[in-house]
Amino acid sequence: MKNDSCAIAIGTDLSRRRFLRRSVVAAGALALPLPNLLLAAEDKPAPSKRVTVGLIGHGLMGSGHLQRLAYDRGFQLLAICDVDQLRRENGREKTEAIYASTEPGGTYRGCAAYNDFRELLARDDIDAVLIATPDHWHALNALEAIKAGKDVYCEKPVSLTLNEGRILADAARLYGCVFQTGTQYRSIPAIRRVCQFIREGGLGKIKQVFTPYSPLAGFMGAERFKPYQDVINLKECGGLYTPTDFALPAEPAPTGLDWDLWVGPAPWQPYNQLYHVNPSPGVVPWSFSASFGVTSSTWFLSHAADVMQWALGCETSGPIEIIHPDSGQFPTLTCRYGNGTLLHFVDHWNIVKTGYHAVPDNARLAGNFGGLFVGERGWVTTMSAGGRLEGQPAALFEEMGLQRTPEVNIGSNDHHANWLKCIHTRENPNADAEIGHRGASLGHLANIACWTGQSLKWDAVAERFKNNEGANRLLARAMRSPWRM
Repeated sequence: MKNDSCAIAIGTDLSRRRFLRRSVVAAGALALPLPNLLLAAEDKPAPSKRVTVGLIGHGLMGSGHLQRLAYDRGFQLLAICDVDQLRRENGREKTEAIYASTEPGGTYRGCAAYNDFRELLARDDIDAVLIATPDHWHALNALEAIKAGKDVYCEKPVSLTLNEGRILADAARLYGCVFQTGTQYRSIPAIRRVCQFIREGGLGKIKQVFTPYSPLAGFMGAERFKPYQDVINLKECGGLYTPTDFALPAEPAPTGLDWDLWVGPAPWQPYNQLYHVNPSPGVVPWSFSASFGVTSSTWFLSHAADVMQWALGCETSGPIEIIHPDSGQFPTLTCRYGNGTLLHFVDHWNIVKTGYHAVPDNARLAGNFGGLFVGERGWVTTMSAGGRLEGQPAALFEEMGLQRTPEVNIGSNDHHANWLKCIHTRENPNADAEIGHRGASLGHLANIACWTGQSLKWDAVAERFKNNEGANRLLARAMRSPWRM
């Protein structure tokens, strides 16, 4: 791997919960599953038992989250926020239509629509928010929600820089926020079973782990990029693994889009439809841009990192070394953990066979999200989205109490249900802020190694590179005024 270069009265239960949460503050200064929630009126939880929630960001992922929240009678969706008028009004209409379908007379009016997320956060009747904005907004949206006393579900990766993630994780702990990172794979029963098996030593000592980490070419080769090829120069830049900014031509922003607020804390870029357009051309169209996304970490790694590190027992720490391929030690970018385990990033699964010779030639490897673990007793995958659980010997699956399935059902996760339960109990959910931060950090570390073209030693406690101030300067970046964390 080379780097070339909705209104409901609030009863006593939720009021008490808000009081307790704010006491902590004062003391400490779309493959989304739809639950069976079309319930008879007598089966609906009382308003005082529902968690009131606002949705910030109504793109493709936000649309899936909207349905998951609106159909779950444990939640009451009170507000939609999006800087695109078309999207926010569509979200409000969808929400009210869902609630109207279960109300006597078939009408419902109780979901507000906001352009500015700060107006949503100012509402005392909202307990929690779900954030599904572009990457560059995640940490700031989440931090402001935490400071406003809300519980948070935030899409992955939770940060655009490592420093953002640390501020976010510390704030969630300080304010007593129930924070769920949107890594739904963490809550898929089959994947949890495999990861627990690995964590408990079922594969013996883990020698190697592999996960997808792709360059720009595969993403930017899409049809929508073709009119801009002269600017992008895919032949020159397609091999890059890091997010990159191009001098894309300024285009008229669509009517109803608040482009200045869309850019927000990121370095200013004029509007171009490659960043944002309706209907959306994909889940993360802006992710190639260094101003707004983190490329492969958004595409693949943010789905897999916390799951892989959980299996390794390193979900609240991270690697100690990032080894650049130019060092000659390994064919691709590699991370070393304190127990000696190596995590290799690969463009495609064939490299595992042809470059590392880590599994037999007849091994079936596929999928975008997850990892391949090679241990003393054999190998097994935690793959989904185009792949399935695989491994050898077959007896490993019997030990885990699993049958090999055609493909992991991402919709089988209970990630939102886990967040809802923890909002009531104040326990940590499956992927809390620290875990979300450490998962995002893995992608940030990989990008920094690619940007510098160097192997790097990492202190996972201090979260600083050892003896490399140039790399340390890449741990944070200034936000566009007046935004700050």
